[in-house]
Amino acid sequence: MKKLNIGLQLFTLRDETAADFRGTLRKVAALGYEGVEFAGYGDIPAEEMKALLDELGLKGFSSHVSLHAMREDLQKQIDYLKTIGAQYMICPYLMPEDRPDNAEGWTKLFEELQQYGAEAAKQGLIFGYHNHDFEFHGQVGDANAFDAMFAQTTPEAVQVEMDVCWVQFAGQNPIEYINKYAGRLPLLHLKDFSKDEQGQMKTLELGQGEVDLPAVIESATNAGVEWLIVEQDVCQNPPLESVENSHNWLKQNYLNQF
Repeated sequence: MKKLNIGLQLFTLRDETAADFRGTLRKVAALGYEGVEFAGYGDIPAEEMKALLDELGLKGFSSHVSLHAMREDLQKQIDYLKTIGAQYMICPYLMPEDRPDNAEGWTKLFEELQQYGAEAAKQGLIFGYHNHDFEFHGQVGDANAFDAMFAQTTPEAVQVEMDVCWVQFAGQNPIEYINKYAGRLPLLHLKDFSKDEQGQMKTLELGQGEVDLPAVIESATNAGVEWLIVEQDVCQNPPLESVENSHNWLKQNYLNQF
């Protein structure tokens, strides 16, 4: 079995990076993560960020770039990513005001994402979209908005970054969705969760929740995933402790095979 790369989505450590971005990256590298997916850069210039990543032996392989930031200055975002040696630029979320409420609105958004992805591809980057649950509740013809998005955009322009927690929370089967998008799914958010008393998602450290993580990892390997990305939206322990525990779970349940 091919070993997948293990990355960390830095949104999990947003309070830590806000206080000390460079020091937090050093701690992430010390924990054994191979790369990071950014969610902001802490006002660190791209050349300086590249030097720090190189020093730490971390790959800054991807970044979550908001729809607003792309609309405001797409080239600025592309330039930063190219400078740090990133491969992926991901649209991470749609703010409520940006979420279409009808099929026409979704189709218009898909056209916009296709344009961003085509431009990113022209400049050597891979563009993708990261799901939550609302995409599965939107409807475009006979399909939910998630499936419609990837039917109405091309793989050359828009790849899938699947968040298995949100797929499962939306009532879908993560394994089926991983298999469905095999070959178009380079990045996968490996997360775990349970539901609280109100039925809301409670994100947990790996191995503590309802997601069948071994099956997810096996399916991801077969689907051509390159990076498993640990993320915990809200941590129940201090976040650095949580990402260490999740990495330890991966060492015990996955990485020890290699």
